[in-house]
Amino acid sequence: MIHLSIIIPSYKNAVILDNNLPYLITNLSKCDFTNEIIIVDDGSDDNGKTKDIASKYNCKFILSETNKGKGNAVRLGMISATGKYRIFTDADIPYEFENITNMLYYLDFKEFEMVVGDRTLENSKYFSEITVSRNLGSKIFSFIVGRFIAGGQFDTQCGLKGFRDYIAKDLFSVSKINGFTLDVELFYIAYKRNYDIKCIPVALRSNEGNSVNVFVHGIKMLFDLPKIIFNFYTKKYTKKNG
Repeated sequence: MIHLSIIIPSYKNAVILDNNLPYLITNLSKCDFTNEIIIVDDGSDDNGKTKDIASKYNCKFILSETNKGKGNAVRLGMISATGKYRIFTDADIPYEFENITNMLYYLDFKEFEMVVGDRTLENSKYFSEITVSRNLGSKIFSFIVGRFIAGGQFDTQCGLKGFRDYIAKDLFSVSKINGFTLDVELFYIAYKRNYDIKCIPVALRSNEGNSVNVFVHGIKMLFDLPKIIFNFYTKKYTKKNG
């Protein structure tokens, strides 16, 4: 079995992948465990450029025929992954590699079931390095989600999350959200399942791949929140056999 799978959703990010995959691959080459990188193209109309980049760096490639959103892309990658531990992050590899190895440490040696980056923790280096509008929008959304949805978790949207294989299979086999609010959905289901979750600090290394419009996407994400609660109470998140 592969030890670590890293899933990277991408939408028209061929250049960003080309710029940042070498950083990830170089650091993985120094580790003494088997790994795979899975690039999931979320329906990019780029004449196969994303596929070419995946091939260039010997990454597995999955194509979604239509653009459905980050959530759908991550789901496709997680379901196809073979790693004992599975982490997803963004195309610009936004966080330092030490954050990935730290996440793996808590999944493996400390036996947590789900490990997530938390940009609000004291040792994190994030909010001081992004725009004021994105900072404000992120904190407002996080407060609403943390207060009413995610059981006190005030940073659901950090682009670095890891799972043990059986947890990934469970969460992604029942998740429904195709957009950015997938992250909130994962927390909601995980807390309802009483999974053991560890939050770790993160350090920003790149903000090249950010395509989120704080207000446009923020409004769409807020409308997704009632859907998550509705899905739960209509038993759409019931565990699947196997």
